[in-house]
Amino acid sequence: MIVVRRGLPEHVKGIARVCIEGRQAAIGHLKSPENLKRNNQVFYNDDRIRKELNETQGWDGYFVALDGDNVVGAIGGGMTGENTSEVYVLYLDPERRREGIGTKLLHHLTEIQRHKGAKEQWVSVLKGNQKGIPFYEAKGFRFVREKEAYGNIEGENYVSLRYRRPIENSGTSP
Repeated sequence: MIVVRRGLPEHVKGIARVCIEGRQAAIGHLKSPENLKRNNQVFYNDDRIRKELNETQGWDGYFVALDGDNVVGAIGGGMTGENTSEVYVLYLDPERRREGIGTKLLHHLTEIQRHKGAKEQWVSVLKGNQKGIPFYEAKGFRFVREKEAYGNIEGENYVSLRYRRPIENSGTSP
């Protein structure tokens, strides 16, 4: 049975693993190996994840999906305005897709953000990510605009698609 809870220090390596492996499975064919390696080193290293387990201003902390003691998914996001929230990261163990784990994680984070006053939720998805785009669209996110992908360096032209959905209906699953 999958349980979603706040990430703890013993989950750090599992969070790093599912983020790196899930990212590779979702966008590894879209980005250069150098870009993937650079961004994995920045965002999914043990020290950073450990520091980001708990809530800080604009960051709700990491939440994990556990199958027993095994991390099979991770999500993180935060409030970006008084009524606006963001999903910054959502990855699964690539072998555990299509089990409803991503839906459970998104629902958990959404309820936290709704409780904080969020009436809308945003997410960025790399253009061409045919694992992420259908998932978010099925959850009610609608395309708003394109923008330069976060983490681009000179010479990189990766594009993110910005999606938004309303989440103000209390008591209902988005």
